Amino acid sequence: MSQVAVPPVEDLKAYRQALGAFATGVCVVTADTPSGPVGITVNSFTSVSLQPRLLLWCLDDRSERAPLFAAAERYVIQVLGADQRDAAARFAKGDWALGEHEVRRVEGAPRLKESLAWFACEAERQIQAGDHLMILGRVLTHEASAGEGLTFHRGRFGVTETGA
Repeated sequence: MSQVAVPPVEDLKAYRQALGAFATGVCVVTADTPSGPVGITVNSFTSVSLQPRLLLWCLDDRSERAPLFAAAERYVIQVLGADQRDAAARFAKGDWALGEHEVRRVEGAPRLKESLAWFACEAERQIQAGDHLMILGRVLTHEASAGEGLTFHRGRFGVTETGA
C-alpha cells in the first residue's frame, strides 16, 4: 500500500468546510466505565443493517474519551431533539449534568432521561480507519418519540423541519 502525503493545513480546513455542507443529526453516545458514566457528542452515526440491526458511529482517536468507548461492551446512542443544544455542547466537552442520566438499565449502559430516540447497543466490531475508530454495534433495544431533531450544518446547530 502506498503512503499518502499529508495535505497542507489549508487543504484540511477547506475539506472540513466542504464536509460541513452535509447536514447531520446530532447524537450523544453514553457508556459505563469503572470510574462512572461517560458521554460524547457525535454526528457520525448511521444505520448499517436492518437484519441484523446494526448501527455505526465514529470516534476521533484524539479524544481523551476514545479508550473508554473502545473498551465499552455496551453503550446507548441517543438522537437529540431540537431543544437539546445545551446537552450537545456539554457532551462535546464531556460534561455531565447532575441527574441527567437514568440508572443503568437492562441495556447495561447509562441513558439520558430525554432524547428523541435511543438505541441500546452491544459492541459488535471496531475498525480503525484513518484518524477515527468506526464502532459497529448490534441494537439490543430502542425507543423513539415525536419531535423535531437537532441538526448540525456548516458548524451550527439547527432543527429538522417536520413539515405540515
